[in-house]
Amino acid sequence: MKTLHFIVKEFFWGAVNAFVMMAAGVLIAGFFIYKYQTPDVRTISNFRPHETSIIYDRTGTHILYKIHGEENRKVLAHDEIPDSVRIATVAAEDKDFYSHFGVDFVSIMRAIKVNYEEKGMYQGGSTITQQLARNLYLSREKTLRRKLMETIIAIKIERNLTKDEILDAYLNEVPYGSNAYGIQSAAEVFFGKNASELTLNEAVFLAALPKAPTYYSPYGNHREKLYARYKDILKKIENQELISVDQIAEAKNEDVFLKVKPFREPIDTPHFVFYAIEKLEEKYGRELLEKGGFHIITSLDYDLQKAAEQSVQEGVARNMSRGATNAALVALDPKSGQILAMVGSRNYFDQSIDGQVNVTIQPRQPGSSFKPIVYATAFEKGFQPETMVTDSPTNFGPDGNGKNYVPRNYDGKFHGTLPMRKTLAMSLNIPAIKTLAMSGLDNVINMAHRLGITTINDRKRYGLSLAIGGAEVRPIDMASAFGVFANEGKKFSPSPILEVIYQDGSIYEKQAIGEQVIDSEVARKINSILSDNDARSSIFGKNNPLYIPGKIVAAKTGTTQEFRDAWTVGYTPNIAVGVWAGNNDSRPMISGSDGVFVAAPIWRSFMDKVLNRYPDTAFIDYQHQKQEKTMISDEELDKIKNDRKDEKKTKKHG
Repeated sequence: MKTLHFIVKEFFWGAVNAFVMMAAGVLIAGFFIYKYQTPDVRTISNFRPHETSIIYDRTGTHILYKIHGEENRKVLAHDEIPDSVRIATVAAEDKDFYSHFGVDFVSIMRAIKVNYEEKGMYQGGSTITQQLARNLYLSREKTLRRKLMETIIAIKIERNLTKDEILDAYLNEVPYGSNAYGIQSAAEVFFGKNASELTLNEAVFLAALPKAPTYYSPYGNHREKLYARYKDILKKIENQELISVDQIAEAKNEDVFLKVKPFREPIDTPHFVFYAIEKLEEKYGRELLEKGGFHIITSLDYDLQKAAEQSVQEGVARNMSRGATNAALVALDPKSGQILAMVGSRNYFDQSIDGQVNVTIQPRQPGSSFKPIVYATAFEKGFQPETMVTDSPTNFGPDGNGKNYVPRNYDGKFHGTLPMRKTLAMSLNIPAIKTLAMSGLDNVINMAHRLGITTINDRKRYGLSLAIGGAEVRPIDMASAFGVFANEGKKFSPSPILEVIYQDGSIYEKQAIGEQVIDSEVARKINSILSDNDARSSIFGKNNPLYIPGKIVAAKTGTTQEFRDAWTVGYTPNIAVGVWAGNNDSRPMISGSDGVFVAAPIWRSFMDKVLNRYPDTAFIDYQHQKQEKTMISDEELDKIKNDRKDEKKTKKHG
C-alpha cells in the first residue's frame, strides 16, 4: 500500500513531467511556427508598402493632387526622418525599445492584469516591433492566436533587422488617422510640411496619434484627451532627458493645436486633375494608381492655368449682368496636343452653378464657331477663299419638322455676292449653309471627326443647320480641331500626361503621335481667313476683341439660339484656346449676349496674359490656285433642294 508521502511525490513528479512536456510542446510548436509559418522578415528593409501617387504640373514642382485609397503614404529614407520624431515615438509607444528583444513581457503581464480586471481585451502591451509585425503581416483582431503570432514574428524581426531599420519601417507604416499612413503623410496632412521640418512639439503631437488614431484625432471630439496624452509624452521626454532643456521649454510655450491645418483633402486645378485621372485609369486602373506610388508629370502649365482661372473669374463677374453665371476655358499646344490649361467652371466648389461639372468636356452647341469646319470641307472639295457666294434670302426646303428652312443672318441683313473669305470672316449664316449643302453633310461630319470632334455621331439627327452650330460639340474638341488648322493640318489628340515615374525610378513617357488629317493648304486657307481682321470688320468692327495689335491670331466666335451658349475659339501656331460662356443648366442669357461680347473678352484677356511667352510666328500663306469653283449658282441650289426631297422620300419609304 502506497504511503501518503509516495503519493505526493508521485503526483509532484507527474506534474513536473507534464509541465516539461507542455513546455517542450510549446517550444517545438513555437519553433515550427517561427521557421515555417512566419514571413521572411529580412525583406522588410526593402519592403514597399502601398504608396500614394502624386500628380504634378509639367515642371514637377507644383503638387496638384495625391491619389490614394485608405492609405495616403510616402516612404522616407532613414536620414529623412528627424531624431525628434524617433525620440517622441519611442517615448510614446515603447520606452524600452532599444533594450528589449522585440517583446516586453513586463508590459504584457501588465496588460493581462488590466484585461482580466476589465473582463475584455483593452490593452495589448505591444512593443514597436510587435506593432510593425501586426501592421505588415497580421489583422487587428484581438485574439490570443493573433497575439502569439505577433510575438513570434516580432522576435524574428529583431533577430534579422537593426533597431534603426525596425523603427524606420514602423514610422513609414503606422497609421496616424485622417488617411495619413507614415510620418511623411502625417506631417503633410496635419501641419502642411515635410517630416524633416517638424518641430519637437509637432513630432510629439504626431506620436500621440497612433495609439488610437480615430479617438485621438484633432478633428474629432476628444481633443482634451489628445492634449493630455501629448503632455504626458512631452513629460516622459523631459524626465528621461532625451532632448535639451531649451527645446522642451520651447515646445511647452507653443500651442501646437494652433498649428494644425483644417482638414480638407488638398487639390489644385480640380477639373484638370480629374480629367487626367480618368485618362490614367484607362491605362493603370484605379487600384494601382492608389497604391503604386507613381509620380505623374502632367502637361499643365501652372502659370497659364492661373492666368486662365483669373480670366474666367473676371469674365464671369462682368457677364453676370448679362445673365451668364459660368464660363470655361481650355488651352492646348497644337504641336503636341498637350493640355496647357483647363478651367471647367469659374469655381469647382460652387454647387449653385454646378461648378464640379467640367464644361470643357461637355457637349454644347457651338453656334457659328463650327463654320470653319464647314469651309475647310469646301476647300478640300475645290472651293477657294475667292469663290463667290450670294448672301440673299434663301428657302432651303422643308426641314425635319416639315417647315421650310429659311435662315437669317446675325445682323438681320443680306450682303449680296461675296467671296468665301468674307462670308466666313463676317460669320454670315446663309452662305455657310450653302457651303455645307455644296460640300455634302456627310463630308462635313467626316471632316469634323478627322479634326478631332468626338460627338456628331448619329448622322440622322443632323441637317443643314449643322453649318451654324446645330450639333453639340465639346470645347476641348473644338480647341483641338482649331489646333489642327494652327498646325498645318496635323492633328495631335488632347493629352494631359507627359510622363509617369514608377517606384523603381523607371519612366513611362507619353509619346505624342500626330496624323496629317487635312492638306496643309486647306489649313492655311482657314488660317488666312480667321486671322483677317479687315475681312470681319464690317460686322465686328476694327477694334473687336479678336484683334490683338502687334499679334497674328486667328479666331472665330459663336452664339446659339436664345443666347444659351457663347463661344470663342482662337489660336496662333503655338497655342489653341477654346472659351465657352453661359449657364450650366442652359438657361438663356439676356438678348444680345453674343459670343463676341461674352466669350471673346475672356479669350482676349487670357491671350493678352500669355502670348508674350511665345515667338510672334506668322501663319504660312496659302498658294493662290486656279479656282475650280467660282460661284455657287441658283441652279445648283435648286438641285440641292430636289436632292433633299428625294432623300426624304427614300428615308420615308425605305
